[in-house]
Amino acid sequence: MTDQTNASWGGRFSEPTDAFVARYTASVSFDQRMYRQDIQGSIAHAKMLCKVGVLSETERDDIIRGLEEVRIEIERGDFNWSVELEDVHMNIEAALTQKIGITGKKLHTGRSRNDQVATDIRLYLRDEIDVIASELTRLQQGLIDLAEQEADTIMPGFTHLQTAQPVTFGHHLLAWNEMLQRDYSRLMDCRKRINILPLGAAALAGTTYPIDRHYTAELLGFERPTENSLDSVSDRDFAIEFTSVAAMIMMHMSRFSEELVLWASAQFQFIDLPDRFCTGSSIMPQKKNPDVPELVRGKTGRVYGHMISLLTLMKSQPLAYNKDNQEDKEPLFDTVDTLRDSLRAFADMAPHLQAKKDSMYEAAKRGFSTATDLADYVVRKGIPFRDAHEIVGKAVAYGIESGKDLSDMALQELQQFSEQISDDVFEVLTLEGSVAARDHIGGTAPNQVRAAAGRAKAALAER
Repeated sequence: MTDQTNASWGGRFSEPTDAFVARYTASVSFDQRMYRQDIQGSIAHAKMLCKVGVLSETERDDIIRGLEEVRIEIERGDFNWSVELEDVHMNIEAALTQKIGITGKKLHTGRSRNDQVATDIRLYLRDEIDVIASELTRLQQGLIDLAEQEADTIMPGFTHLQTAQPVTFGHHLLAWNEMLQRDYSRLMDCRKRINILPLGAAALAGTTYPIDRHYTAELLGFERPTENSLDSVSDRDFAIEFTSVAAMIMMHMSRFSEELVLWASAQFQFIDLPDRFCTGSSIMPQKKNPDVPELVRGKTGRVYGHMISLLTLMKSQPLAYNKDNQEDKEPLFDTVDTLRDSLRAFADMAPHLQAKKDSMYEAAKRGFSTATDLADYVVRKGIPFRDAHEIVGKAVAYGIESGKDLSDMALQELQQFSEQISDDVFEVLTLEGSVAARDHIGGTAPNQVRAAAGRAKAALAER
């Protein structure tokens, strides 16, 4: 009989796989990144097989020793990855067998590549989520620390990108943190559904060997084994859910990026970005381009695309495993890399944002940002809010015509719109008075910002 390209499954075939088809169907070029998880899962499987009497203690120990040697070779860069062996699983198993002989072939007893890859992906994604969560926490810590420092720094708050009301820079930074806090919660919730063991489902129907899936789950740190073998090998919901969470995080970071790009511009001059996170122009020597925020903003669409790819990949698949599922890894891996690196860049950059306080303050004085404060003042004098709204609207129109902000108008000028206005009005028309008046939980008053930062720090400490 003709030698087979892949001896792991070649017995059924009468001719070797076409060389092009072998390359086309192979996944080792990208799934080799899961070698640690594959070895980790195989060691647990060998221990379980020994526990239930399928392997002897000597066979178990030989397998574990051989797998550890393979791991060292891979990490040393001495391992020869073979396209002919298709994937990370068969490459490692073949190397193991070469090291320890026929015992290596016993490792695959009671499992299939279908449940093996499902386990590897979950182990891999669980590990990466832990790294991503640490970067997310580091970014939050940087934002919270900066918010405390900038609790008194006044800037304009915007709606429709038009000046609305004055806020503090610290309050704005904590708004970003609130988004990230929800992201962290979603990420941890996603991790719970990842942390379920599919190993033992075998190809699709389970196995006739007396396996102990609860023991394997315990060895690998999974919460429990899966309940249905068909679903175990074909489920990729956890990967789709992760990319969905990643897309949400990237969306938030893209919003941060947009504001940083605007604020760093000559038109706003609200912040200065550290030089090490920017680049210059090849032709315009004056340029300082906010490349990191711009690139994060651009990479967001990449993650959105991966989420759609995975949804589309799964939408027409019958139970159970299909070769289509090989296409789950590249979008998933790239999502992991993109999200982790974007968070790392922002976590490195955020604590070093420099607020241009004078520019922020001057911008907050423009655009009649204390108009609502004047309306509230008139309401407290006994005038219904809708009437107060009209009074202040006329005052703003006068200010536009005369080129004066509300705080720059004389008392007599303001009184032409309402006799209820008296000289105490200037206490509410200052920017400081405006932000200080929002003195409640969730408000922009500096003492509330500091209190919110304290609560946010406590939340991080509980992780």
